[in-house]
Amino acid sequence: MRHTWRWFGPKDRVSIDDMLQAGVQGVVTALHHVPTGTVWSPGEIARRQAELALMADGAPSGLKWEVVESLPVSEAIKTQTGDWRAHVENWIASMRNLKDAGIEVICYNFMPVLDWTRTDLAWRRPNGARCMRFDFTDFAAFDIHILQRKGAAEDFPEEVRDEAARRFAQMDEARREELAGNVVFGLPGAAEHFTLQDVRALLDSYAPVTDAVLRRHFHDFLEQVVPVAQEIGVRLCCHPDDPPFGLLGLPRVMSTEADYAERMAAVDLPANGITLCSGSLGARPDNDLPGMMARLGDRVHFLHLRNVRRDTDAIRGSFFEDEHLGGQTDMVALVAAVLREEARRRAAGRADAVIPMRPDHGQDILDDIGRGGQPGYPAIGRLKGLAELRGVELALSHGART
Repeated sequence: MRHTWRWFGPKDRVSIDDMLQAGVQGVVTALHHVPTGTVWSPGEIARRQAELALMADGAPSGLKWEVVESLPVSEAIKTQTGDWRAHVENWIASMRNLKDAGIEVICYNFMPVLDWTRTDLAWRRPNGARCMRFDFTDFAAFDIHILQRKGAAEDFPEEVRDEAARRFAQMDEARREELAGNVVFGLPGAAEHFTLQDVRALLDSYAPVTDAVLRRHFHDFLEQVVPVAQEIGVRLCCHPDDPPFGLLGLPRVMSTEADYAERMAAVDLPANGITLCSGSLGARPDNDLPGMMARLGDRVHFLHLRNVRRDTDAIRGSFFEDEHLGGQTDMVALVAAVLREEARRRAAGRADAVIPMRPDHGQDILDDIGRGGQPGYPAIGRLKGLAELRGVELALSHGART
């Protein structure tokens, strides 16, 4: 695996120097400041590459931008409304500009409205560490009583509705605002300025978009972008839904192995690939991560390795982001499956034999606490996760040579 690290640009509390000292080999980043639907220009791409090239003292870092995460797909494309055709053309133009700059792996997602959803961004663990958590009951309290989405109560079991009502009644105004802010934080680039009314308007725009409609729109998008990617030598990799089950009455089309198989078959070209995120997919008990890597590995172009622990074996339920070698995904088995796929690719002479991986998320530990970094992306917590994953990889690699 190639060890990469997500970086949010010059405002990230984790610096270029920090990444180098963590032993990172490559960088995953994006042009978060460029409005969704517009072209990523060669100049903006080059500026980000230049920012990565230098350490704080001006010495060369040796780090390069290797994976895009994410090149956003606009809501207009997903709903096929407004300027969606122009947005697709701009997405393709951005892809061409990235390839011209030497970047060949592009992660994206097709999640409606929210890129991810959590109810707690700094949930305290017994040892004092902090992590992100999705509490299904708290989310029900938000959906039914704070957002007041029409028909929300019907989407939850009776016992969850009852407990959500009790919790909401016990929340003071500060906790209600915090919960709403945590959920809205998953809106791409909008955590500071989206209101609940904005969220309601976005949800209304999806009223005619069923699962079947969103799947068709996704296939339409793939039919336009994948052949270009194949032609120019770019590997596209779709990120799964996070969490991988329905929320807010919105469709979900990338939550299971069957979803991925259907999307890959829709445009059956090697460029149409997968971001295998063990944390997102692991929030469902019916997703077998090592098995998915074995069966879908030919199309896995990017890896997110993290772990979650579920409160229940129900498909929809609460979970928190555990340590990388904790949680309920067998990370050793998953890494072993990755190494087998890389060996198969080497034997086949594939240029992409080494799959880029990043230690996804991490718990806030030590000096991470109070640093005010991007939720889920601490310096020390990710460093710990990377060290653990690197150790598993090295141990399994030695075992393969004996």
